[in-house]
Amino acid sequence: MAKDRASRSEGTSSVVSFGEMLIDFVLDVAGVLLVESGGFVKVPGGAPANIIVAITKLDGCSTFVNKDFIMDKHHESSASKFLEDVWCFLRKCFFSVLSFGPMPKHIAFIMDGNRRYTKSRNVKKDAGHRIGFTVLTSVLQYCYEMGVKYVTVYAFSIDNFKRQPDEVQSLMDLMKEKIDELLMEESVVNKYGVKINFWGNLSFLSEPARLAAEKAMASTARNTGPVFSVCVAYTSTNEIVHAIEESFVEKRDRMQERYCNGYTDESIWADNMDSVISVTDLEQHFYTADCPDPDIVIRTSGETRLSNFLLWQTTFSHLQNPVPLWPEFSFRHLIWAVLEYQRVYPYLEHKRSSSKKKH
Repeated sequence: MAKDRASRSEGTSSVVSFGEMLIDFVLDVAGVLLVESGGFVKVPGGAPANIIVAITKLDGCSTFVNKDFIMDKHHESSASKFLEDVWCFLRKCFFSVLSFGPMPKHIAFIMDGNRRYTKSRNVKKDAGHRIGFTVLTSVLQYCYEMGVKYVTVYAFSIDNFKRQPDEVQSLMDLMKEKIDELLMEESVVNKYGVKINFWGNLSFLSEPARLAAEKAMASTARNTGPVFSVCVAYTSTNEIVHAIEESFVEKRDRMQERYCNGYTDESIWADNMDSVISVTDLEQHFYTADCPDPDIVIRTSGETRLSNFLLWQTTFSHLQNPVPLWPEFSFRHLIWAVLEYQRVYPYLEHKRSSSKKKH
């Protein structure tokens, strides 16, 4: 019988079935109605696999091929490249439609929710921050593709240094690692010729993180593409104090120079005028002096606080508070943010115009 079965198999053409092995749920008692059954039994199944089983039972010759068999490295690379090209084309279509409306020049992000993401997923302690960095690189690329010139992120507040020392040190190490990644040849920074700024009191950073930040700024200082600014060891109040101190030093030096050159009546009058620190003086010494004010400020996780971030610069910014945590922030959330900005743009422009007339 076995010999006869083998001879029939040899004379039969081989059947190849492509697909996935699935699970079928079969009644635990044969020949009864569904309502009369006590439950189900899980058995291997799926149409492609069932075909192979049936052919085998009929003594046929068959082969089952799933995606793991055919998706070797070459095919996987080709498929991945194809999907990437399709996704890039779809993004361009979205951005082309968006460009018919007013587009933001500067978007600022408060990347909130990394720690909550880690706790809710019960994953490794720094997983939320690592996934958050991956999201950041994607968001940067989307922003630059749609023509946003300036992107600013709130990465680490001065107040965050009050956390547990081991957590702070872990974040400093991660920061150094990710800054180095931004400077790699294939990174979004080199792809678009991005200029990187680090705003804040960098003396708070660990030495490796500080040196990495300084290296990134020096390496990209002459880049003429988009501008990516990272607020680290930053608070808005500290920025304002820093601007006041810089303005005072500048005015003091100017008065001392006049004193050394000999006073005149004009010099005394100029000193009196120079003793006042104006709004213009402050704005010239803000970290953001070379950037326009943000058009949109996005704080993820649904929080409605600015948390001491760009308080001076966000008077006429559109504040948005999407519910997703930062590691969950995606392309569709960014598109929605721009659409919301376009919806309220006339109102914001009216407010800006009214403010200019008053001043």
